Amino acid sequence: MTDPFCVEFVPGVTPDKWLRVWATRLPESPLEASPVEDADAATHLRDGSASMVLLRLPVDREGLHVIPLYEEVPVVVVSKEHVVTAFDEVDVMDLAEEVLLQDPAHVPEWAEVATADARERAAAMPPMTTKQAVSVVASGSGIVIVPMSVARLHHRKDVVHRPVAGVAPSRVGLAWRVDDEDPRIEDFIGIVRGRTERSSRGGASAASQAGEGQPRERTGGDAGGRHTPSDARRQGRGRTLPQRGAAPRRRGSSSARSRRKGR
Repeated sequence: MTDPFCVEFVPGVTPDKWLRVWATRLPESPLEASPVEDADAATHLRDGSASMVLLRLPVDREGLHVIPLYEEVPVVVVSKEHVVTAFDEVDVMDLAEEVLLQDPAHVPEWAEVATADARERAAAMPPMTTKQAVSVVASGSGIVIVPMSVARLHHRKDVVHRPVAGVAPSRVGLAWRVDDEDPRIEDFIGIVRGRTERSSRGGASAASQAGEGQPRERTGGDAGGRHTPSDARRQGRGRTLPQRGAAPRRRGSSSARSRRKGR
């Protein structure tokens, strides 16, 4: 019996569609799909635990082929009572005084604009999984900034997420080892790339190169036409996030609050 072909995927990535195509197209070739934490994705490739991994970029490409697949909108997760819920989108500048409950290295855009107090309080937070961090967010003690699919994965009734402008989109790619010559790799690449069963297949290396420079699919929708605090500032209305502890405004409210001194 042929050994199962192992494909892993990081949180928020849903390969169900591709797995269904595989089952239909290659019913006699078993495929095992399993989740993997972001920190372990590349390691599992290199140690042979997985043949291919759907992971978030960037990744150290030494010894690996990587095909970039699509981009995801970054969102901020806040408590249900947070003022951010009054807007359809926020700018990362408007989160400068919020405590980030994750490694700031994962959101350098926040680290660049955060106040000294916010950075100090964030540094004092213990390491947490995303699920744990979202639980703390629900208490109103901080925020997390994650890809939209991850926010949906960990959604709770007491938290809300909103798109964040000024933070780079999250990129998802498909990776495998350069020295892995399993022909099933080419089959899976073909399915992910949307090739028909009868279409001719190029080599794995060619597929990797073809992925570079191609248009990326951005998921999560377009923020065009949405009400944002940055829009309000640009239009001269002076509307922005009120001071922490102030009552949240209702969506569409015409009340105005001046920005805190020095922000």
